[in-house]
Amino acid sequence: MSRTHFRGGLGFSSHKTGFAVLLLILSLMVSAVPPSVAASERAEIDLERVFSGERDPRSLAELQAMERHQRELAEQAVACTVGIIVGSAHGSGVIISPDGYVLTAAHVGGVPNRSARVILPDGRQVRAKTLGAYRTLDAGLMKIEDPGPWPYAEMASPEDPIQVGQWGLVTGHPGGFQDGRAPVVRLGRILLTDRFAITTDCTLVGGDSGGPLFDMEGRVIGINSRIGRLLTANMHVPINAYQESWDRLVKSEEWGHFPGTGPFIGVRGETDAADARLAEVYPGTPAAEAGLQAGDVILKFGEKAVTDFSSLQLLVNDSQPGDQVQIELRRGDSQLTLELVVGQQRSPSRF
Repeated sequence: MSRTHFRGGLGFSSHKTGFAVLLLILSLMVSAVPPSVAASERAEIDLERVFSGERDPRSLAELQAMERHQRELAEQAVACTVGIIVGSAHGSGVIISPDGYVLTAAHVGGVPNRSARVILPDGRQVRAKTLGAYRTLDAGLMKIEDPGPWPYAEMASPEDPIQVGQWGLVTGHPGGFQDGRAPVVRLGRILLTDRFAITTDCTLVGGDSGGPLFDMEGRVIGINSRIGRLLTANMHVPINAYQESWDRLVKSEEWGHFPGTGPFIGVRGETDAADARLAEVYPGTPAAEAGLQAGDVILKFGEKAVTDFSSLQLLVNDSQPGDQVQIELRRGDSQLTLELVVGQQRSPSRF
């Protein structure tokens, strides 16, 4: 677990990372362990299993190893975390390439081709421009216009699994950038994950939007997006949203809809189904008016094939309220084609 995925560096000391009370407590606990006890426990250290969420730490020596690793990781994460100012909006971001591409949230960057300022951890400000925005998943991209190279963090590979229970580290500028205060670091664990969002117990507040979520190897696995109703449940854009849409983001395209404002058909998918089987069709919705029923398996939405309920969600999100769409479905042994008029979303909790 010693490998970290950062490049460059600005030489920030660990006491400026805002690593909060947790690491201080762990350090004090470990410093009180007799050397003989610590030595006997070293053989039990397995950070890979602990950080993956497979098991909890079992000794103070293991806590000491966690603290060392996380402190080093925090120092490097801070060097790549930036503040962002676009008009009157303030947020956070992370540099992910030496030539200055910056991941942020779509609601921070706003529309493409706007002038922006990126604030480095030492307070320097550089010029930037907003690029694409995938509003449905809240993924936004920017580019620093001043010459680099810039310190940067690597994005996780699409093949790297994100698991419930694994540890994560979040950086950002809660309350907005403050001169003399480095990006603030918070530790937590992943509570839920799917292709639309990652939920962690890393506390977020206003100003953190657009900041990075790292795994314990220093790879960016998500971007801070939404504050949960509880402090211990906050939402992040999965890194796959950027990788799968990279070409469109670089070309300054904008598409999709922010939650609560987009298209709506009124169905719920069958949990754990391998196909797009409907568990429920809500009364009075476009789906109900078109004749869809619980148990139907959606095969095509317009001209696009539907492989599972997540793919149906993406296709609906790419449509516009008022669009007339043909739905191909399987009902029992029969295959049907129905006409549906996409509605306007009224509740962000429904699809």
